[in-house]
Amino acid sequence: MQASDRFNINSQLEHLQAKYVGTGHADLNRFKWAVNIQRDSYASYGTLQFNAENAITSRPSSRKRR
Repeated sequence: MQASDRFNINSQLEHLQAKYVGTGHADLNRFKWAVNIQRDSYASYGTLQFNAENAITSRPSSRKRR
């Protein structure tokens, strides 16, 4: 692997990390990573699509077997 290839790979990685905040980097500690995951999870829970799917899957069935 040449030096120019390594530079190109590192610049692509830096671009992705800047674009997607939760992707992490070498200086990211475990606590900060967990906070990012929790933040992103809570953000996805608030979407209308998730709420619609959750309402469908969590409602009780109309037929109860005895």
